[in-house]
Amino acid sequence: MTTPFPFTAVVGQDDLRLALLLNAVSPAVGGVLVRGEKGTAKSTAVRALSALLPEVAVVPGCRFSCDPASPDPTCPDGPHEAGSGGERPARMVELPVGASEDRLVGALDIERALAEGVKAFEPGLLADAHRGILYVDEVNLLHDHLVDLLLDAAAMGASYVEREGVSVRHAARFLLVGTMNPEEGELRPQLLDRFGLTVEVAASREPEQRVEVVRRRLAYDDDPAAFAARWAEEEAAVRQRIVAARRLLPQVRLGDGALRQIAATCAAFEVDGMRADIVMARTATALAAWAGRTEVLAEDVRQAALLALPHRRRRNPFDAPGLDEDKLDETLEEYSGEGDGEGDDDPGPDGPGGGGGQPAPDSGPGADGGSAAQPEAGEDGQPQASGAREQSAVRAAEPFRARVLSVPGIGEGAAGRRSRARTEHGRTTGARRPRGTLTKLHLAATVQAAAPHQRARGRSGPGLVIRRDDLRQAAREGREGNLVLFVVDASGSMAARQRMSAVKGAVLSLLLDAYQRRDKVGLVTFRGSAADVALPPTSSVDAAAARLESLPTGGRTPLAAGLLKAHEVLRVERLRDPARRALVVLVTDGRATGGPEPVAHAGRAARLFAAEGIASVVVDCESGPVRLGLAGQLAGELGGTAVTLDELRADSIAGLVRDVQGTSRRAA
Repeated sequence: MTTPFPFTAVVGQDDLRLALLLNAVSPAVGGVLVRGEKGTAKSTAVRALSALLPEVAVVPGCRFSCDPASPDPTCPDGPHEAGSGGERPARMVELPVGASEDRLVGALDIERALAEGVKAFEPGLLADAHRGILYVDEVNLLHDHLVDLLLDAAAMGASYVEREGVSVRHAARFLLVGTMNPEEGELRPQLLDRFGLTVEVAASREPEQRVEVVRRRLAYDDDPAAFAARWAEEEAAVRQRIVAARRLLPQVRLGDGALRQIAATCAAFEVDGMRADIVMARTATALAAWAGRTEVLAEDVRQAALLALPHRRRRNPFDAPGLDEDKLDETLEEYSGEGDGEGDDDPGPDGPGGGGGQPAPDSGPGADGGSAAQPEAGEDGQPQASGAREQSAVRAAEPFRARVLSVPGIGEGAAGRRSRARTEHGRTTGARRPRGTLTKLHLAATVQAAAPHQRARGRSGPGLVIRRDDLRQAAREGREGNLVLFVVDASGSMAARQRMSAVKGAVLSLLLDAYQRRDKVGLVTFRGSAADVALPPTSSVDAAAARLESLPTGGRTPLAAGLLKAHEVLRVERLRDPARRALVVLVTDGRATGGPEPVAHAGRAARLFAAEGIASVVVDCESGPVRLGLAGQLAGELGGTAVTLDELRADSIAGLVRDVQGTSRRAA
């Protein structure tokens, strides 16, 4: 068995360690979401936590970890008699991003259920995680259908498996911990709100701290057992402190003054719903217990707000999480009063975690710590044509609700919300023989397949005699996510009459739509003498928004270069993800300059897309009383359709999807 990195040996990352310890003290806090750049010990810290958790009392032989003091009356392995049981270490169960639904919730043997009437159930990861930790690395990449199952289990404290009227239920209460790199995309708001606390982590910029990180990591890699032994005393001290804080927790008093501060803070930051108030109250109580106090202080409320509110005040994926600490202090001061413990200077007992709930500054996993830092988006750095003048970046206009663009036909890509696709979830459209494990039974087709063979199989009773060859899988149609590749003209002609602000606002609106529909996005820009991949295909729409915001304009219009660069991006992406279909959104006024025969060259490049049946939309940015209609001509070459900036949000383009599909079929 691999020796985990000791929790107390982690360098820095005070907020991360504190959030994890508070959940160890009070699982009702609701889990932790850890956001940060790669290589910041997110996973190391989470895995180290499980070794500090107290052992769990369980009913011997129960696969669902029932508590012997109060066993679940509906446990599939029950019924159990209340009484004494054994103990086992607390589990940390990892949910892989690519896991199947059956792996998460468990599998019911449909063949035995139909033929024998037996509920043969194999538990999944939710059963394994009951009364422990469920850890999801790269939680932002988790498929939507798994997210839905997690949300249901987190809301109800139970998991249900239902197949054609046969159902199994078992308890599933777990501490949900997720880690993610924001550059790879954001979480759905519903799942984001399910995490009690959130923490931003980044690598330390202090040389001495980085040296200590490397020193400890190398020592651990050389001899994990010996390294863990050197930290055994500190680990034992933290484990004992968690046990003591759990015992103290029921005695902690949350006074009316602290409650008023919590409510006022949530109202001041305009968070949605009441979950934030409840999480803050539980977190402040856990902070007091962790500090060895029975009274919640104003400092506990402040720390609880910093951990529980940043991810709940985001209004769209382009908002950076965070909290205005000056505003927080003003709110707490305004609502301070009798009974909130203000003025108590007792920081709590020393030791791992320090006073006021803060952990010691030198304990954290063997990767760096420090304050969170957001990477800056760079300029696209394109060379300019001789004599061309670059203009500074302009701010985007206010985004709006964009109309739906979709790819024609039926795909088989990743689950999403844009284009039609054959999926495991959605409406049933037919039946087929299962390829591999049966996941969605088509009952009528199965009965129809088995019916002609009942006499030959010697059927004598009322039940059907079912064979594996009779089983039919339900064929379903749902929606998929696509690769939306934005190709943006940033030349001097687009900068004229300040059109670029409106253009950026339109692209920002389409990016927001892509976020909601679970698409991957990419950004190609062209200006001066060449084209540039400003952002390779990614699930992070906020990264695309940042690149767009900093995009300067000026120079000539190498339209052909932009199209060829986009075609190359799509070619490479097809090799990486062949099932994901693409939608090209070309934002331009249709002009082409620079080099010999720029218009003809652009036309030849556009016809490459038409020849391969790539769905495309041209957003026509031409304005003024006299219009050349070049964008419309370009759309014809692409085999797509053209819309103006105004039409992107007007009811007049209700038939846009139909137009895109019709044009693409004619091109094919």
